[in-house]
Amino acid sequence: MSTILIALHVIVCIALIIIVLLQMGKGAEAGASFGAGASNTVFGASGGGSFMGKVTAGAAVIFMLTSLSLAYFYGSPSSQSVMPSSVAAPAAETPAPVPAAPAAEEEKK
Repeated sequence: MSTILIALHVIVCIALIIIVLLQMGKGAEAGASFGAGASNTVFGASGGGSFMGKVTAGAAVIFMLTSLSLAYFYGSPSSQSVMPSSVAAPAAETPAPVPAAPAAEEEKK
């Protein structure tokens, strides 16, 4: 179940990014470079503004529903915890050996 939700969520995320980038605005966005300027004849006299707005709203609703369902699914108490139930006691520390001073070099000077 979670694999299907994650796959749907990723697909909707990518679709939402593409839909937002293809929308026509006041300036020349990415939609103008891909030929979205000619969408007025395809979608009728009102243009593609209302159509793209409805598609964006639909994708946003699906995105929010998948986000909430994934949060509920992974936030349930039946899911496994990242933390272990018991923590092992730390090992006894042994002191590090102290290096000997180079006495032979000092005697030569």
